Amino acid sequence: MIVEPKIRSNICINAHPAGCAKDTVRQIEYVKAQKAKRGIKTYKEGGKGPATVLVLGCSTGYGLASRIAASFEYGADTIGVSFEKEGTETRGGTPGFYNNMAFDREAKAAGLKSVTINGDAYSNEVREQVIAEIKKLGKKIDLLVYSLASPVRTDPETKVMYKSVIKPIGKPYSGKCLDIIQEKLTEASAEPATEEEMANTVKVMGGEDWKLWIDALTKADCLSEGICTVAYSYIGPELSHAIYRDGTIGGAKKHLEKTARELDAQLKSSLGGRAYVSENKGLVTRSSAVIPVISLYLAVLFKVMKEMNLHEGCIEQMERLFAERLYLGPDSQMTDIPVDSENRIRLDDWELREDVQSKAVANMNATTDDNLAQYCDLAGYKHDFLAANGFDVEGIDYSKDVERFDVI
Repeated sequence: MIVEPKIRSNICINAHPAGCAKDTVRQIEYVKAQKAKRGIKTYKEGGKGPATVLVLGCSTGYGLASRIAASFEYGADTIGVSFEKEGTETRGGTPGFYNNMAFDREAKAAGLKSVTINGDAYSNEVREQVIAEIKKLGKKIDLLVYSLASPVRTDPETKVMYKSVIKPIGKPYSGKCLDIIQEKLTEASAEPATEEEMANTVKVMGGEDWKLWIDALTKADCLSEGICTVAYSYIGPELSHAIYRDGTIGGAKKHLEKTARELDAQLKSSLGGRAYVSENKGLVTRSSAVIPVISLYLAVLFKVMKEMNLHEGCIEQMERLFAERLYLGPDSQMTDIPVDSENRIRLDDWELREDVQSKAVANMNATTDDNLAQYCDLAGYKHDFLAANGFDVEGIDYSKDVERFDVI
C-alpha cells in the first residue's frame, strides 16, 4: 500500500512506518554528534550523567527526545512507557509505535538496555509493571522524565475518567489560526470553561499523577540517592495567555509547577533529590495546530528564530536541557542547575527573548492571507507537522509500497 498523509481538521491521523523510524534515527545521530562535540562522558566512562532513566510518555516529542538524549549521549539504560496503537500486517499503528520500535532497535545495536512498555501510564497496573522491570534491571532510577500528554485520564482508584479542554476562563476567546494545508488564515473561537471543565483539566494535566509515580517508586525503593525528576510545561507569549497560560491548560500547568515544588521538598528530605518543571519552547504538536492563535504564532516564530539562528526542535531542546541544565559538565551537582525565581528550568529563554518576541508580534499583526509566505515559515511548519507522523522525512521513498505495518 502507498501510504500518504490523511489530514482531518488540522490533525494527521495516520503514520508512515519507515518515515517515523528514519526520523528517530535522525535524532539519535544528532545527539551522537553533540556528544562528540561537547566531549561528554557517559557514566561508564566516568561522567556524571544519568545511568538508569524512566521516561513516562516516551514515544513522541519531548519524551522521545529525552529518552534519545539519555541513552545515546549519556549511555543510560532506559525504561519507557507510552500508550500506542500497535501496527498489524494490514493496519497502521500510531507514530509512537514505530518510534519506539526504532528506538529499541537502535539501543540494542548500541549495547544499551531499553525496556518499552505499551500501556496506560496513569494506571496502577502499569506502575506495578514498571516497578517489576526496575527490579529486574537490578538498578534504581536516577532520572525520571514526566512527559505525559493526553486529553483523558482515568483516576486509578475511583476509575472515573476525566477529560481536559483547551478553553479560556471568564470570557470567550477568538483568534486567527493557520490552516497549513490550505495555506490560509481561519478564525477560531472558544467559549469560557465551566468550573467542572477547569477542575477536570487539572485532574488530567496537572501534577497529581506525577506525584503518584514518585510515591509509588519511593515506596518500592526504586529511586536512587540524588534522584532528579523533571516534567515539561509551556508558558508561551503574552498574546496567547488568554487561551493558554491563563486558560484551562495554564491552570493545569500551574498545578504541575506547584507539585514540582512539593516533590522537590519531599525528595530533598528523603533522598537528597530534586524535582523541576522545564518550561520549553513552543513546537508543532497535535494540540497546538488547533488552538486559536498558537498555530499562526508558531509559524511566525519559526521564521523569526531561524533568521536569528535560534530555532530548535524537540531533539535540540532536550539535548540542551541535558547538557546545559541537568548535567553541567563532569563535576556538576544538582545544586548547579540554573532556575528562575519559581525553581523552574527555562528552556524557553530564546523564544521569549525581547528581540524575538517584538519581531514575532509585529509580524503576526502584519500577516494576511496575501503575505503568509513573507511572515510565516510555511515550509518549516508544514514539515514539522508532517514529520511528526513520518511524512516529509528526507531519505524516504514515499512512492514505495508499505508491505506490512507491524515491522519497520
